[in-house]
Amino acid sequence: MPSDAFDRRTRELLVGLQESGQFKSLQYITTPMGPTVHMEGVGEVVVLCSNNYLGLANHPEVVEAGIEGLRRYGAGTASVRFICGTFDCHRELERALAEFSGTAAALTYVSCWTANEGLIPTVATEADVILSDELNHASIIDGCRLARNVERVVYRHGDMADLEAKLRQYAGKAVRWVITDGVFSMEGDLADLPALVRLCREYGAMLVVDDSHGVGVLGRGGRGTAEHYGLLGQVDVITGTLGKALGGAAGGYVAASADLIELLIQRSRPSLFSNALPATVACSARKAVEIVQREPQRVTRLHENVRRMRAGLRKLGFECSDSPTAIIPIMIGETAEAIAKSRRLLELGVFVIGFGYPVVPQGKARLRVQVSAALEPSHIERALDAFARL
Repeated sequence: MPSDAFDRRTRELLVGLQESGQFKSLQYITTPMGPTVHMEGVGEVVVLCSNNYLGLANHPEVVEAGIEGLRRYGAGTASVRFICGTFDCHRELERALAEFSGTAAALTYVSCWTANEGLIPTVATEADVILSDELNHASIIDGCRLARNVERVVYRHGDMADLEAKLRQYAGKAVRWVITDGVFSMEGDLADLPALVRLCREYGAMLVVDDSHGVGVLGRGGRGTAEHYGLLGQVDVITGTLGKALGGAAGGYVAASADLIELLIQRSRPSLFSNALPATVACSARKAVEIVQREPQRVTRLHENVRRMRAGLRKLGFECSDSPTAIIPIMIGETAEAIAKSRRLLELGVFVIGFGYPVVPQGKARLRVQVSAALEPSHIERALDAFARL
């Protein structure tokens, strides 16, 4: 029977992962996300694998805003946006996100994954070409795949000469869409935004930047990669998440021109066919944006913690780049070894994940350290002591 074949195939795959040391186990946390958490079967651990970059996931004002949103609007929207799923809290959040991003308008989705999948196949047509960085996030890759009748081309990671050659090659296309991460989540490096903006202006291309790991992290005010480079307002389209620095609950958004956002409202399939962002998340995310703007010292503290962590790891002999991002990859090589090292760190009271295939290519497994503004000096010292023992 077909089901027997599937069961056998799946069991063989899972057994193979277990025998090779590549099997990933879920860890259950019993406390709110913070610089430390309590983990079932382990106890208290320092968290170095969370996207809670500004420590807002359990901020009292963010939590209270979500509770108030739940009381006022209920548990769900029970509809898509164009029917009866648009509440005034969505409008308030989208206005705040547009201002924060330096754009005219914004539209929220239930995740940045659906934002990317809603954006790319909606704006790109068969007369266009998509030029995508080879290390872009999986959501960008899948969004490009959904644009089925559009020519899709990959340029070498961060290689502006290769991108320029392809912009010239496809000069006859109606629109050339250049799509990149602002911060590459597995590498911890930055897109060369000044060069990208210059090339897109020179060749009349549209620039799309997914800044999910840049917003709240980069720039003096935490407005992301564009602010870091002094280019706020000069990126055509920004996509981002509410599930990382901006409260950490869920949700994503597209920030762009008013016409592009209106096109998404009219034609974007994830907006047309799936429920709107829950009001409680919209309210908590709106409060998170307010706090980032009100307390720039959180971003300053994050930058200080990043410098302290990178310097400490280098002193121990680990290779760390000078990237200003909060992501510090430590290359290991084999997936099983990376997972084994992450388990050892957990035994030492530090929660760091080992990433291997298929998240990263074969032979390029790594430990990914992520820094938060919520970490106190004592947490960083405890983490560095564990790495020294590792």
